[in-house]
Amino acid sequence: MIVIPAIDLKNGKCVRLLQGRMDAETIFSDDPAAMAQKWADEGAQLIHLVDLDGAIDKQPRNLSAIKAIMAAVRIPVQVGGGIRNMDTIKMYLDSGVARVIIGTEAIRNPELVHGACKKYPQKIIVGIDARNGRVAIEGWTETTTTTAVELAKQFEDAGVAAINFTDIHRDGMHSGPNLEATKQLAQSVSIPVIASGGVSTIQDIRNLLPLAAFGVTGVITGRALYEGTLRLGEALELCASSI
Repeated sequence: MIVIPAIDLKNGKCVRLLQGRMDAETIFSDDPAAMAQKWADEGAQLIHLVDLDGAIDKQPRNLSAIKAIMAAVRIPVQVGGGIRNMDTIKMYLDSGVARVIIGTEAIRNPELVHGACKKYPQKIIVGIDARNGRVAIEGWTETTTTTAVELAKQFEDAGVAAINFTDIHRDGMHSGPNLEATKQLAQSVSIPVIASGGVSTIQDIRNLLPLAAFGVTGVITGRALYEGTLRLGEALELCASSI
């Protein structure tokens, strides 16, 4: 299991939101590229980028910040937020992004996921964000009737590189990850699952490690790193020692 630092971008700045609410932001840095460099220097193997403005506007809005981050680090980045068509997917992959995350369109237009996976094998991640078990879309502003497990199963044979699974109620709340829901999702499909939401301490990482046996291959964390309740180096060392 790897630990993946998150950089959420809003108006070109590195921020964190509470439960995805755009009106509940904390700005952690005016220089996201420098923040990415910090995580890379501390040993991160992958950085998770979210274009928050893009998620709302349905198209990329923080391209300059994303390109600056890629110029600053040599480790791979994965990007989500506002990816609604093949042109955007191509643009990101051509620019050097390692993997792109499709969230809303996985519900709205599942054929986009299937087509993108065929064209770009192992480059596509499905982002599944759940509120009370139901998938939320459009920057978490709308909750569907589809469960996380139902959506994941639709892509079982599509060639998806991974599923990013976020429990919205845990996101940014320092309440610990939803271990049961994460385990349930990982057990339901053969696709690797990356956990997200609620990680706040090294104990949360320790609690997630047994889920590696069920196919949880990584964990995304943001606020805990920025507020210092979790140290990236310590988390990486714990994961390495558990192999």
